[in-house]
Amino acid sequence: MNRPLLAASLALALAAPAFADNTTTAATAPPQVRQLGTVDVSGALDRSRNALSPDTGSSQYVIDEKAIQQLPLGASTPLNQVVLQAPGVVQDSYGGLHVRGDHANLQYRINGVIIPESIAGFGQALDARTVETVKLLDGALPAQYGLRTAAVVDITTKSGRQLGDGGSVGVTGGSFGMLNPNASLWGSNDRWSFFFTANYLQSDVGVENPTSSRRPIHDRTHQVKGFGDVSYLIDDDTRLSLLFGVSNNRFHIPNNPGQSPQFGYLDTVYFDSARLDERQRENTRFGVLSLQGKLGATDYQVSLGQRYSSLQFIPDLVGDLMFNGVASTIDRSNRASTLQADFATPLGDNHTLRYGVYGSFERAPSRNDAYVFPTDATGNQASTTPILIADGNRLTARTWSAYLQDEWSIGDKLTVNYGLRGDRYHAFRTESQLSPRLGLVYQATDSTVLHAGYSRYFTPPATEAITTTNIEKFDGTTNALPHAGDNTPLSERSDYFDVGVQQQFGPLTLGLDTYYRKVRRLQDEGQFGAALVYSTFNYAKGRIKGVEFTANYDSGPFSAYFNLAASQAIGSRVITSQYHFDPGDLAYLADHYIFLDHDQAYSSSGGLSYTLSDKTRVGADYLFGSGLRKNGRVPNGASLPAYFQLNLSLAHDFSWGHLGDLHTQLAVINALDRSYELRDGSGIGVGAPQFGPRRGVYLSLQKDF
Repeated sequence: MNRPLLAASLALALAAPAFADNTTTAATAPPQVRQLGTVDVSGALDRSRNALSPDTGSSQYVIDEKAIQQLPLGASTPLNQVVLQAPGVVQDSYGGLHVRGDHANLQYRINGVIIPESIAGFGQALDARTVETVKLLDGALPAQYGLRTAAVVDITTKSGRQLGDGGSVGVTGGSFGMLNPNASLWGSNDRWSFFFTANYLQSDVGVENPTSSRRPIHDRTHQVKGFGDVSYLIDDDTRLSLLFGVSNNRFHIPNNPGQSPQFGYLDTVYFDSARLDERQRENTRFGVLSLQGKLGATDYQVSLGQRYSSLQFIPDLVGDLMFNGVASTIDRSNRASTLQADFATPLGDNHTLRYGVYGSFERAPSRNDAYVFPTDATGNQASTTPILIADGNRLTARTWSAYLQDEWSIGDKLTVNYGLRGDRYHAFRTESQLSPRLGLVYQATDSTVLHAGYSRYFTPPATEAITTTNIEKFDGTTNALPHAGDNTPLSERSDYFDVGVQQQFGPLTLGLDTYYRKVRRLQDEGQFGAALVYSTFNYAKGRIKGVEFTANYDSGPFSAYFNLAASQAIGSRVITSQYHFDPGDLAYLADHYIFLDHDQAYSSSGGLSYTLSDKTRVGADYLFGSGLRKNGRVPNGASLPAYFQLNLSLAHDFSWGHLGDLHTQLAVINALDRSYELRDGSGIGVGAPQFGPRRGVYLSLQKDF
């Protein structure tokens, strides 16, 4: 699939325009706003989907708007499913993604600005309809990237000045009660430009089904998402922009019939698990005000932002008490205020100095109102009348970061990117680290690029995933927890090594990348309660390694891509939040390595597209996984069965005469209707079983104006 994108090159410059939407106004010369730290690209790999980032020298995988449209669901594809097409990305339940053996730890950037994570474990706050390009950057990243380092999901949004004046309305609907209307509007006027989009989604499959049946029980979802970007050209070298987004998602938690109650409630001893009524609400909203421009030879971008995220889990009072011995109403929120400033200054013909600072201030209140049963001295239920225990806290976290790096061109073939980054995180304790970075890119021939890098990483715990349960309050109840260990997660520290090569053969580009990560205080996350929200804990040490192969072909009407990755992620000795764990598992982990629950030995994705005519296209893509971990003779000691999901699509534009074209797209998801299990409910931090989607047929209609 031929994707216009930046690729590895040794020609360094700061002369590329920042925005593709710069056009001549009636009374002024063409705007000259410049992009921060852009590297001009002239290498032979500059049209490949799989390549090196010219700005970082690290591995880069780009999916643009055209590639998104070629996915079976087109722009209706959830953003996590878009990213899943990249190499080394593994799908998990609740829309979760793992990149290169890491749990979460993704950094999202929109137009170069960091957007802090939301609390939601599975609600997608961003919409693929906003995307012009999405880049997945991973490997040994340079000093400008930090904190969340498994990968950077770098999104460039559409622009009204680039698109011209117009809009689009459409709807996608089909199996399992899915209905997804959408509307977008964009345009420009003199120095103003804007882009707005909004959509509504309802479906009978909001969360992965805990059974293999085609029809999940109690799994309806309603979701509303919106995004906007307004910008103003102050002068030819300065732009002020405001981008904002909002999502409001409601989920029914699906039921697993045939379960047996473990506790009595008043005079009730039976409860049908198919009639449970658990629900979850998720809200996210963010806004960023950015000033971008040029002072002398220095490009800059300064941004002020805020993100608010909240989650509320509403239990089935009687049912949760009878099955779990606890029914908790959980309210969690997080408000993050951020400052980000990035600068790039050329030093002569061979050096580009990049430097910047980042600050984040977070407030994260949480409340857990739990009904439980009292127990006797042996831990058995002592009464069928529940009691209420209220547990609440407020966490404040501050993060400060600064970096300095130099991109040095040595001759015509070698580029060295070296730098230093400092991070400081304060919540329950203060932790900090200075992190050196070094990257090498060698242009062996016009069609061959080699790269190698080392990065020292510092990853503070995700504030929104920190739980501070007051363990003593639940003593003598059916939710009693062991008094064990340190309940506050630690920042992760790791050494990351990466080596790779890209080779082009005409329209075919191949890539091979290997990596190894040695970790102290390895962070992982698990679902340890009924609410679909994750909590952070640490292993004392970990080892993660893997290799990725990518292929991209584009010639005439035919394009295709293929990714294959092998990975191993292991950890030993749990050192924080031990109260979540079975004492037997803790004892085994004290002196043994185990596979992490999100480890998957092999994963693969691929697709092809063939244009039959100017108005008709057919396509297919697939996902393959060798299976996530489950319990065997030891914790996480076995793997679930491998799975293969094939998706098909047919797109055609119908002409409406002077009204233009109506775009239609038919999609078949899991065309072979293979039932496969993502999780079986066992394993460290795994809350419940989840199955992949069953076969569904969907039709999209879209009209631009």
